[in-house]
Amino acid sequence: MSRKEYVLFDKDTKAFVYGYQTNAIQRMLDFDYICKRVTPSISAIINPSRAGIHKAFWGTKEIILPMYKSISMAAKAYPEADVMVNFASHRSAFETTMEALAEKTIRTVAVIAEGVPERQSRIMSATARKLNKIIIGPATVGGMAAGAFRIGNTAGTIENIIASKLYRPGCVGFVSKSGGMLNEAFNIISRNSDGIYEGVAIGGDRYPGSTMLDHILRYEQNPAIKMIACLGELGGEDEYRIIQALKEGKITKPLVAWVTGTCSPVLPASVQFGHAGAKADTHKETAQAKNDAFREAGAYVPTSFDGYGDTVQSVYEMLLTKGAVLRFEEPEAPRIPADYSKAIASGDIRKPTTFICTVSDDSGDEVLYAGKRLSDVLSQKMGIGGVVGLLWFKKELPDYASHFIELVLQIVADHGPAVSGAHNAIVASCAGKDLISSLCSGLLTIGPRFGGAIDDAAREFKLAREMGLAPEQFVNDMKKKGINIPGIGHKIKSVKNPDKRVQLLINYARANFPSTELLNYALQVEELTTAKKGNLILNVDGCIGILFIDLMSSCGAFTKSEIDEVVRLGYLNGLFALGRSIGLIGHILDQKRLGSRLYRHPADDIAYMMPSEEEIQCKRRD
Repeated sequence: MSRKEYVLFDKDTKAFVYGYQTNAIQRMLDFDYICKRVTPSISAIINPSRAGIHKAFWGTKEIILPMYKSISMAAKAYPEADVMVNFASHRSAFETTMEALAEKTIRTVAVIAEGVPERQSRIMSATARKLNKIIIGPATVGGMAAGAFRIGNTAGTIENIIASKLYRPGCVGFVSKSGGMLNEAFNIISRNSDGIYEGVAIGGDRYPGSTMLDHILRYEQNPAIKMIACLGELGGEDEYRIIQALKEGKITKPLVAWVTGTCSPVLPASVQFGHAGAKADTHKETAQAKNDAFREAGAYVPTSFDGYGDTVQSVYEMLLTKGAVLRFEEPEAPRIPADYSKAIASGDIRKPTTFICTVSDDSGDEVLYAGKRLSDVLSQKMGIGGVVGLLWFKKELPDYASHFIELVLQIVADHGPAVSGAHNAIVASCAGKDLISSLCSGLLTIGPRFGGAIDDAAREFKLAREMGLAPEQFVNDMKKKGINIPGIGHKIKSVKNPDKRVQLLINYARANFPSTELLNYALQVEELTTAKKGNLILNVDGCIGILFIDLMSSCGAFTKSEIDEVVRLGYLNGLFALGRSIGLIGHILDQKRLGSRLYRHPADDIAYMMPSEEEIQCKRRD
């Protein structure tokens, strides 16, 4: 048996939590924290209802856990996660577990749900064995590796975990059917030995995904485990498989065993205890018969459950005497910060934040732009382009990229008072509106027909290029769809009256960018469109969007998915809004200085076209 087979969990174990169980998620993270794990044990949450993120505490700080809608998506994103803690209900536990087993990277599934049909449990178990994987459960609280990894709510409260010294490994491997007895046994073992190394509750159903013997044989192979303890229960014959393994010498480590339910003889016949399998139909299935068989096979069996701790202590001291285990200095017990409601009186408080910010931080001595100190931004003369790179893209862009951003901002800063944005800002200013209100009035005109085509042009040209469409195909496809090509066309500029702003951008890109593949493609499209009509040129919006795709694709700072996100979220229209704000503010202040009065549009500039009297009467009759 390889180490990978006998060690299910360690400090590097990564898991998915299926189901949005926020309390269990936080308890797993709290356990990670007190165990001093370097990273959280949860890679992602699988929540069929919605994808997104989940905020949780890591000590006193907050972290973000990603949330996916499917197991396959999570497994693809986090191949290092080999455990799934399945909180699906009994109605969907089978399907979700089978789906998890089908993922190559997931090798252990803990099925928490009670009430899973026996037939489904048997199929899950058989499938896991065929794939050399492990199922813990159904109807289980899970299990844990002390000091390393915790499944869901195993071991109860953080106070019980600390009291049972589960924040560091001991030398005992423990397995039981009952989750409640698991928690109790952890405490008993910690008080009578150096504590648990690993403990698992297989669940109380008649056909668990893995048996007690499965885990005991793993413990037998694990050199860190020096003694084994188990708690069985009346009903079934699982314990006899352990007894047979003892007799055959497959279990050589000291085994402390007890089977609960010895009180059953004094109760009415066929009494069933809490678990589905806890019912003795024959004498052989009684707790007393099993305990006697354990003794005969060489296990260490107390005379009652009250003596279980004493027996554990006796075996542990025997191992100490033989030198099989060594005493060690107990580390200081960790503490986890109390939640707000519990700690408000004592002052030991952690409070959930209202929202997340990942681009700047002013909570320290100096403001950070995407993690970079402002003083460093200034000393390195990153300029406004560099600041945009940090605050928008969270990246330090190459100098030529920062300078390109600054060039764009300068070029789009203003285009005279006649365009819609400036006109609206001027009218609002003349109406006595303040600077911010007037600026908003101008900015609100930005859209598909004014400055908002940057993203559209980037998206459509990028898509056409990725689909391998020839320029002719792209033009014809857009025509068939009845869609104007974004970034193509200008009201007053044309082939004979070219837009010098576009030429400035193209010249800069060709002189500085590593590649301008999309620009070259766009210019081929422009040749086709201008052949039809002279003003169907590549306009400044289109040029900016297309060149920004070329910049991101060739500068080495962006992945393909990051480029797709920039286009999808509308980053690039922000360049126009940012740059044009400079000009809009200029026009607003200009009107303020001039003392301009309320604007009224000249009547001779309006074509008044009123319906005739006959038309009105005709409509009235209709």
